[in-house]
Amino acid sequence: MKLLVMGGTHHVGRAVVETALERGDEVTTLNRGLSRPPAPGVHALVADRTDASAMTAALGSGEWDAVIDTWAWAPRVVRDSARLLAGRVGHYGYVSSRGVHSWPWPPGADEHAPLVQADPGSDDALDYAAAKRGGELAVLESFGERALLARAGMILGPYEDVGRIPWWLRRLEKGGRVLAPAPAETPLQYLDVRDLAAWMLRSAERGLGGAFTVTGPPGAVTLGDLLTTALEVTGFDTELVWTSPDLLQQHGLPLGMEFGLRAPDGSAPSGMHDADVTAVLAAGLTVRPLRQTLADTWAWLQAEGDPAPRADAPSPDTWIDAAAEQRLLDHLSS
Repeated sequence: MKLLVMGGTHHVGRAVVETALERGDEVTTLNRGLSRPPAPGVHALVADRTDASAMTAALGSGEWDAVIDTWAWAPRVVRDSARLLAGRVGHYGYVSSRGVHSWPWPPGADEHAPLVQADPGSDDALDYAAAKRGGELAVLESFGERALLARAGMILGPYEDVGRIPWWLRRLEKGGRVLAPAPAETPLQYLDVRDLAAWMLRSAERGLGGAFTVTGPPGAVTLGDLLTTALEVTGFDTELVWTSPDLLQQHGLPLGMEFGLRAPDGSAPSGMHDADVTAVLAAGLTVRPLRQTLADTWAWLQAEGDPAPRADAPSPDTWIDAAAEQRLLDHLSS
């Protein structure tokens, strides 16, 4: 395919570009050109997407088979892009989020769960749920059935800049005894970023449209699986001390929030890790083994170092205070 990637340097965008190049697609990217240099073989266009005239000039009269858009802020920017490309792109894949569903999410929810209200012309980037839903509406406005809305769940794997697996790997690397939010049998639902990229590219190639909840199958992996596998692939000499959420909360330690297992008030939210993914599995999503995701993430961190955190992501020290952790470990030992 002739592919246009709006973004292409961080996390999902980078995975899309690399996966497309591996497939042999002809890849063009459009971004501000301020972070990573373009990958070899990529035709890089430079423009600030919030400036409609700059974007128009950068895109020129180009035509593409498909576009994949990872934008997560003001919906108006997505609307401008979709309107500009409507007559010269066959397919528009938008990386959305399960966050577009009204909170609280019902257990076992699928694509038909209630949605938040949103305005596709809004310049508001602070309300993530409304921004993503507004982006969806903006794409649908111009592309209709030619739009694919990928409502992603928790996205892990190489290039993650949100602060989940990289944070845990660095924490486990320190060795010794570390707290972990019990129970170890807690189910997790996630997707490797490269599996998301590959599915969106295959879907674009066959013109698949519609909204899909895009994450791994529920119940396939537990938190214990994730952390013990992380220790196995890295070889760290670290002891996991599984600790009840109530005790963590009493000591001011929000462990578990990084995986959506706890809300800020300490409660356990529903619907986070049991989404119905029947539709996307039927539409061809494939999921690689957890071990591969963790091993490749660790290899990336060793090769490139820790990523710069996203502006809208928690700071690296959000989930644990070292002194508070040690006090609780001492308490548990006594």
